[in-house]
Amino acid sequence: MGFHPLDILVVVGIALLLFGPKTLQSISRSAGKGVSQVKGMKDKVLAELPMEDFAKVTDTISQIPMSPQQAARKMITSATMPDEKRAGRAEGDAAEEPVQEPK
Repeated sequence: MGFHPLDILVVVGIALLLFGPKTLQSISRSAGKGVSQVKGMKDKVLAELPMEDFAKVTDTISQIPMSPQQAARKMITSATMPDEKRAGRAEGDAAEEPVQEPK
């Protein structure tokens, strides 16, 4: 659903007849300044957003199965992986724990 050039000309012509050239120029100038302010606010908000968190969410969403086949593969791999994961965690936990000296 787009505008054709003829549609835009008709709307501008009717607006010109209703408001006059000076008022229409003032309205269009105000609309342009408003659009500029909205773009500036959008850029400011995007600059303040934590993009690292969005990257984590995107990675998580990409891991969600979208078809029954993907879900079945994920279930099968998770059923066969716990032993390997436990072994990896045990090694990781041992490396993270501080060494206690005997008293």
